Amino acid sequence: MAGSLKTEAVVLRSIRYGEGDRVLHLYTPHRGRVGAIAKGARKARSRFGGRLEPFFHLRLILYEGRGDLLTVTSAETVAAHPRLREDRAALDSAARACDAVARLFETDDPNPQVFHLLRNQLALLDRAPACAGRANQLAFRLKLLVAAGLAPHLDACASCGERDHLSGFSGAAGGVVCGACEASAFPLDADAHEFLVEALGRPLADAPAATDRALRQAERAIGETLEHHAHVRWRPAA
Repeated sequence: MAGSLKTEAVVLRSIRYGEGDRVLHLYTPHRGRVGAIAKGARKARSRFGGRLEPFFHLRLILYEGRGDLLTVTSAETVAAHPRLREDRAALDSAARACDAVARLFETDDPNPQVFHLLRNQLALLDRAPACAGRANQLAFRLKLLVAAGLAPHLDACASCGERDHLSGFSGAAGGVVCGACEASAFPLDADAHEFLVEALGRPLADAPAATDRALRQAERAIGETLEHHAHVRWRPAA
């Protein structure tokens, strides 16, 4: 039904369109991922200024007509995150965070948890660019899996429930597995297991430190869970 929609949103992607417009990929708390067009956004006297860029947290009024794209009629900046744009690692982490959300959450199904996770990640990278790094990116992706209902089983064997001798990880089983159930698993060291557990329990700003080997194994566990259960692949963390 045609009408206006007021919402907060994070700009995932901004694409030049036509002679002066922009097409936006947005993530909103109560409408999930939506597409919108901002007419005249690239013209010199546009009322939108430069605020329709990736990573902006906005307060929007969108007009919903019969087409697939909503129309941006008003945009107010909540947070522009200027500092993360001045740091190469933070900028790259922000891009990977938005890409991860875009790939896993493609529909307009509401998921406020995802919106708040992304908003918090961008705010963290803006406030403390030094947090940008592989451990933080993997912690963010783990929390996205939780928000998608794909949290890996980490406290007991995902196949038989055994709590001891957990030596591998199986994406197909959906978590850690014991020695008796490791046929389809890859080896998971104790410190990689510990990283996964702690990253889930800690705030994004406090992602646990880990060795390169542990982070590689943790990333593989996250990636295989995603591929087996959501049929999605994320860009490698950096």
